[in-house]
Amino acid sequence: MSRTGMLKLTRLEHEVMEVLWRLDRAVSIREIREALPESRRGAYTTVQTIVARLEEKGAVRQVRKIGNAFIFEPAVTRGAARRRLVDDFLELVGGARPLMAHLVETGEISLDDLRDLEDMVHRLGPETRGRKPR
Repeated sequence: MSRTGMLKLTRLEHEVMEVLWRLDRAVSIREIREALPESRRGAYTTVQTIVARLEEKGAVRQVRKIGNAFIFEPAVTRGAARRRLVDDFLELVGGARPLMAHLVETGEISLDDLRDLEDMVHRLGPETRGRKPR
């Protein structure tokens, strides 16, 4: 399934994808496992199962086999996965306005940050202005 627009990753799948993106080369299951933080490493078979699920979802692809080891690489970019995650989150919280309000209320975003965002909206053009809230 290469419908990257439909790609939904679990937390563990996302962690494995982060390893693949960070290593930026084709790697074996063993290399993926060793690159995970020790506290999140899990058994070899667990990582193998996660990679198999990622392959079924079209997030990774097998590129070759060396001996008994299958070698994998990402089939989706970090940006595509991030866009899906953000879109899902915005849908969950009711859109950008509630998120922005929360960021302002908690001090996570400043007036300067908001001005920078306003400049970005103006640079990107009219297609980004006036979108309906989700």
